[in-house]
Amino acid sequence: MIQELSVHDFAIISSLNIEFKDGMTVLTGETGAGKSIIIDAMGLLVGGRGSSDFIRDGMDKCRIEGSFYVENKEEIEKYLEAIGIEMTDDLLVIQREIFRSGRNNCRINGQLVNTKLLREVGHFLVDIHGQNEHQELMNPSQHLDLLDNFGASHLAHLSSDYKEHFKNYQELRHEVEQFYENEQEYVQRMDMLRFQYDEIESAQLVSGEEAVLLEERKKLLSFQQITDALKNTYQYLNGEESQTLDAVAQSMSEMASIEELDDSYKEASDLIQTGYYSLQEALGSVTALMDTLELDEERLNEVDSRLDVIRQLKRKYGETVENILTYFETISEELSQSETDSMDIDHLEKALQKEEKELTRLAELLSKERHDIAKQLETDILKELKSLFMENTQFKVVFEPLVEFHSFGKDKVEFFISANVGEELKPLAKVVSGGELSRVMLAIKTIFSKTQGITSIVFDEVDTGVSGRVAQAIAEKIHEIGKNSQVLCITHLPQVAAISDTQYFIKKEIKDNRTETTVKELTEEERVNEIARMLSGAEVTPLTLDHAKELLSLAKK
Repeated sequence: MIQELSVHDFAIISSLNIEFKDGMTVLTGETGAGKSIIIDAMGLLVGGRGSSDFIRDGMDKCRIEGSFYVENKEEIEKYLEAIGIEMTDDLLVIQREIFRSGRNNCRINGQLVNTKLLREVGHFLVDIHGQNEHQELMNPSQHLDLLDNFGASHLAHLSSDYKEHFKNYQELRHEVEQFYENEQEYVQRMDMLRFQYDEIESAQLVSGEEAVLLEERKKLLSFQQITDALKNTYQYLNGEESQTLDAVAQSMSEMASIEELDDSYKEASDLIQTGYYSLQEALGSVTALMDTLELDEERLNEVDSRLDVIRQLKRKYGETVENILTYFETISEELSQSETDSMDIDHLEKALQKEEKELTRLAELLSKERHDIAKQLETDILKELKSLFMENTQFKVVFEPLVEFHSFGKDKVEFFISANVGEELKPLAKVVSGGELSRVMLAIKTIFSKTQGITSIVFDEVDTGVSGRVAQAIAEKIHEIGKNSQVLCITHLPQVAAISDTQYFIKKEIKDNRTETTVKELTEEERVNEIARMLSGAEVTPLTLDHAKELLSLAKK
């Protein structure tokens, strides 16, 4: 319920503060005094469309604040947590400022929010009904929710079970659809990967292989250079024209003859002897190399061919053999996964069929339960309409089966009504506004105020166009709604004012050449005078005062 409303520089309101109470509260006063302006301010507070036109002349901005006591706060608290707003107690404070520039500042418990979030939170708090404003009761898209709320005790478990299966169904269907949407592209990619896999696998690459091949190729291409070097070396050491080894042998013999004479001779002799044997060994190696030396052109072709294969693979799959091998491992894993995916899609399709079968079963159960609940709702609403002197009214909950599954099932629901004998049932949204519509709305609101959980319901002159016994019936109906929710009502009917628990008088005054709206809670005596004014108009007589006292007395009873 709204506990307090504070309005500053809004339209003809300079500064206004109202503390509201439980039960039914009425706002009365002369036409144009500003009663509807207060309701407009409340509407803005819970997310209504704002405009700089609302700002009082001469001011830069208007400000509206309200505090709401939330008794059953589980649902709204869950929503607030989802958007990052803490609700530490049962009180919710909302503030809104509108500037000349059109900028809006909205706060919930001190945290800035946008108007969309403010409006969504406002749906939990206040339901405002104007004479020509149908809100959710006149909105066919809301009728199924209203029906489900009416039968919540019967539908809660079944509806929860259905929603859980519907969520699974959606996820499975999305996966299957995604698979087939991408199937052509997926198949093409797998074909490409298989080709690449076969190409790399057939090459039988080995890490480090390229370096070894390049070294071998270098040697094969250097055959003539190697041949010349070995031949020349042999000639220098032991050729026909060379006396190298003979000369060293003679030197070794000469030094051997004197090595006993001095240690230094001995050392020189040993060095010459070592050199001689080393040259002989080197000559043997050169001779052996020359004997095995042969140009292997076939091997050169093999090496070139192998290096060409590696070059082609490097151009496609990586800068090095190691990169190619890494890529090979990657596509191997993806190809392996593709085989698993093919098995998965069969599994997914079977799971989807199973989920669809279960969802169909639950949707049929939901529909059956709703039809039973609809009959009870029709009975209850007709009873309420009868108490509002609409005995000949017909009311029906019309079902239309849907082809596709939805989060709420496969039912589309709309309320139909016929207010007069001989008239066909028509959609409630097309009922003509006025006194008739007011009674239909009140009858429905009486039923749903017990299940909607909205903390405050506002009626803005919904009793226009009625009088006499109908006016009295409407007054009693509004009061009955006030037993389940806080009710604020703007009225010109004395019957409605008299039955209220609290009455505020809205007055327009001239102060310092400016028009201002003021609000005053009326005492019992002041209520008598105000209701008498509502009965008689301009002149209050002793008779109208007595009538006002009688209305208040009857209301108490």
